[in-house]
Amino acid sequence: MEHTHHEVMEKGYSGENLDDDGREKRTGTMITAIAHIITAVIGSGVLSLAWAVAQLGWVAGPVALMAFSVVTYITSALLADCYRSPDPITGNRNYTYMDVVMANLGGMKVKLCALAQYSTLVGSTIGFTITASISMVAVMRSNCFHKNGHQVECNTSNNPFIITFACIQILVSQIPNFHKLSWLSIFAAVMSFVYASIGVGLSMAKVAEKGHHARTSLTGVTVGIDVSGQEKMWRTFQALGNIAFAYSFSAVLIEIQDTLKSSPPENKVMKKASLIGVSTTTLFYMLCGCFGYAAFGNDAPGNFLTGFGFYEPFWLIDLANICIALHLIGSCRVFTQPIFGFVEDLCAQQWPESRFIKNEYVVKIPFLGPFYLNFFRLVWRTTYMILATLIAMVFPFFNDFVGLVGAASFWPLTVYFPIETYIAQTKIKKYSSRWMWLKILSFACCIVSIVAIAGSIRGLAVHLKTYQQFKLKN
Repeated sequence: MEHTHHEVMEKGYSGENLDDDGREKRTGTMITAIAHIITAVIGSGVLSLAWAVAQLGWVAGPVALMAFSVVTYITSALLADCYRSPDPITGNRNYTYMDVVMANLGGMKVKLCALAQYSTLVGSTIGFTITASISMVAVMRSNCFHKNGHQVECNTSNNPFIITFACIQILVSQIPNFHKLSWLSIFAAVMSFVYASIGVGLSMAKVAEKGHHARTSLTGVTVGIDVSGQEKMWRTFQALGNIAFAYSFSAVLIEIQDTLKSSPPENKVMKKASLIGVSTTTLFYMLCGCFGYAAFGNDAPGNFLTGFGFYEPFWLIDLANICIALHLIGSCRVFTQPIFGFVEDLCAQQWPESRFIKNEYVVKIPFLGPFYLNFFRLVWRTTYMILATLIAMVFPFFNDFVGLVGAASFWPLTVYFPIETYIAQTKIKKYSSRWMWLKILSFACCIVSIVAIAGSIRGLAVHLKTYQQFKLKN
């Protein structure tokens, strides 16, 4: 694979500063990989889990959370083995998810993978922008409720906050590549633990309150009391999409693995990091989903930190929502990097002589050291964030949007391509018991994705009927 314009800076490096592929030596460790995974996984998805468990109930809710967790870990381990081809330890590196598919499957499947991956990453960018703005609005509303009482409407437009988040992202997006993002991911991972812990703590306090009687059941929202039979079915489908979104990190797994040092072998480190990352997030998801449901019952809000099931202590709710917004700065950056890298590499190959695309200018920043400025990177990344922001302003529906992105991406990226590339690379015999089990898993997850997509599209359609452009009431 050709070197991109990111590697132009590396030409003056001596051999000991280069990896086996001639690129700058990778310095990532299991700790930085776990930070990237947690930053990618514990995101806005955690906020909708109380609502998701409320739709499914005490039995199906926790079972669904565990099932998605187990599937995500199994398939992430399969994908980690495909980072190098044909041998998982000594083979050639695959720098991106698409490279993995190209090395093992080829043909039309490469284009389908690109479509699935980049659609998911664009959708996640928009979802994070919506969520960050909702959290910033929640801080304003929390202070308004504290000052004026809980009966006041305290409506605030999302749009100024969507624009604020976009401006921050435009600045942060100028960090050249994944290898420079470890500090941002570690910071974002800490933020995610803080707000998830606050959410769990507030839910536990509400459950422990004297006279607290939230109506819960083994099967979730009750037909005939809370919803109609048809609405129950659609909500169940949408809840599955929300849980799928909460576990999505396969789209950036290979890019995270490409930051790791080559010794010990990257696939072994990535499997351990995936196990720790997914186990940690599952624990938080169980706590947030189950305690959130216990606190709010069948009336659980779509976003349990901004839906105002909690009003006090207002400063703690403010802190949680500020942490969400700060975390999403990191999450959004992790999810946009593969898109940025793909377009920039493509343009560098298409126009190899263009100085606008290739030239890097060193800008010395006090206390931070040299910063490499590239004008194409500046223009393209800024344009991308502006377009994502405009879409977020048009469709600011949290639950429906995260459900749709999660449902659409879960089967192709988390299940189908990891299984197919692993079968191809390890040459598993057709119709062997291992081959059959992997295919059954893929088929079952495909069905789940289809019904979850249907539920989320239906939710979006219902909300669009009643939504007035740029006059959203929170």
